[in-house]
Order: sequence, then structure tokens, then C-alpha cells
Amino acid sequence: MAHFLDFESSILEVHARIEQLRREQLDNARSESDFAAEIDRLEIKEKRVTRLLYRNLDAWQKTQVARHPDRPHARHYIQSLIDDFTPLAGDRSFGEDKAMLAGVGTFNGQSVCVLGTEKGANTQERVAHNFGMPRPEGYRKAKRIMEMAHKFGLPLLTFVDTPGAFPGVDAEARGQAEAIAACIEVGMRMNVPVVTTVIGEGGSGGALAIAVADRVLMLEHSIYSVISPEGCASILWRDRAAAKDAANALRLTAQDLEELKVIDDVIKEPVGGAHRDPDLVMSRVGKAIQTHLNALQAQKGPYHHSRRDRFLAIGR
Repeated sequence: MAHFLDFESSILEVHARIEQLRREQLDNARSESDFAAEIDRLEIKEKRVTRLLYRNLDAWQKTQVARHPDRPHARHYIQSLIDDFTPLAGDRSFGEDKAMLAGVGTFNGQSVCVLGTEKGANTQERVAHNFGMPRPEGYRKAKRIMEMAHKFGLPLLTFVDTPGAFPGVDAEARGQAEAIAACIEVGMRMNVPVVTTVIGEGGSGGALAIAVADRVLMLEHSIYSVISPEGCASILWRDRAAAKDAANALRLTAQDLEELKVIDDVIKEPVGGAHRDPDLVMSRVGKAIQTHLNALQAQKGPYHHSRRDRFLAIGR
């Protein structure tokens, strides 16, 4: 059985009936055509219910979709969109951080540098990738890749999906804040085109560290915020149960952020979220990145000047 979110009970009801009919089809005397007709009718109903439900999601429901365990992760986008990808490991100072993916490859025939925060798809992978929360060595590795992109004149593509930087004592002891600040500083002075795509959850400075870009794109049901709804609720309401109210107040959805001119484009997801048709969403993300990369390269720089102006204009 697929994973369904709390607000998807109406979809789950129809889906469960379809699965029940498929099981009965194996050991029932009814003709196969009778089962097929009923299953086809229910599949059409499931798509209709899903379309109606996802037409008007609130901010908290979008937050749940952005965190869906079956949602494609950074490594899936890299595998799908980047050819000849060569991963690069280590920060040349402390060690390797699997929460931050980094490397070089080709995107539609063009050499690029790539960064992405990776959460992992199952329990074992999530532990290995620290649930997508990089430590200082992850950000120093990202900084190294940024400097390499600048040195060799390679466009930088980044994929953001993180609840934020790891807040542990060991990370703080190794200079977490400085590592993030250094990433942002290098991002501001890179004279190459940078395109960021928020593919799931973009949390705080941990996301911004690799999102100082000329163009910031977001998937339709992704989120991007200075703090998580739960964290905001704990501070303002002193109650994590107020996360829904916090999500609405934070204006963290792609639609809100496009209106506020924090991001540049919203990439439409398949009906029901990216996890329901990963191949389609990969195709759409690839086309969107190529469109914005073409526009940037037509400008012929200097990219760091316009990038600074872009960020300084936010909130004016």
C-alpha cells in the first residue's frame, strides 16, 4: 500500500477499494472483465478525487507533501538530469558529509557543477545522510565546489531538500554558522550562472547556503522558509501543535514566494505531487532549468553583480 498523508483519506478510501478488487480478482469466480470494468471506474474516480483535493491545498498540507517520504530526492534528479556525474567527496579539512551531494557532470551536453542536499529514501539511507541536515564539512565541501565552478567557468546547478543545517553540538563546535556564512559569501561572488531548484523542503540558512542563485525555482508543492512551521510554533505560540497556523503565517509556499519575488519560477507537479509521477516531474524540472540557464547565459554576465542586486531587492 502506498503512503497516504493525513488529509488524503478520501483518496485512500478509493485506492483501498481498488487494491481489494485486485486481490479478489485472483480467486473469484466472477469474470475478469467484470473486475476490469469496476477497477477502471474506480481509477478514474481516484484521479478525479486527487485532482479536486490538490487544487486548493493550504500551506500546512503543502508542507506535508513537500516532506512526503516517497518524493524524489536530490540524487534522483542528479541521476535523471546529469550525465557522466562524478561525485566529489570531502572538504579537505575534516571529512565527508553524505547529507551534501557534490560533483561534476554534463547537463544537456554542457559541463556543470552540481550540489544537492540528500535526505535518503528509507530508514537506513536517512541515517546515513543525516536526514538531509549537513554538518560544517558538508557546507565546506559545497564551498569547494562553488570555488571550482567559478575557477573553471562552469554553471552551478543546486537541488535543495533539507529541513536545515544540523543543530548538534559537534556541528556547532566545528563552526556550523561560519561554514554556512562562507558558502553564502562565495555564492555572492561567483561569476558563473547559478540555478537553484527547491525540490522538497528548503529550511533556513541550511538551504540558503546553496541557494544564493541567479534564478531560484520551486516545485509546486515544495516549501522554503526561514524556519520550520514546528519551530515557529514553538517560539511564537510555545506549542508545536500550532504548526498549521505557523505555516500559513510564514508564507512558505511556492505560490506565496513567487508573489513576494523571492523566487523566480514555479514548476508544476503531476496531480497529487511529484511522488505520483517522478519521470514527469524530472522532465519538467530539466526543461525549466534549461530555459533559465539559456536566459542567463544570453546575458553574458557579470553574474555576481546582478545576483547581488537580486537579493538586495527582496523586501523593498
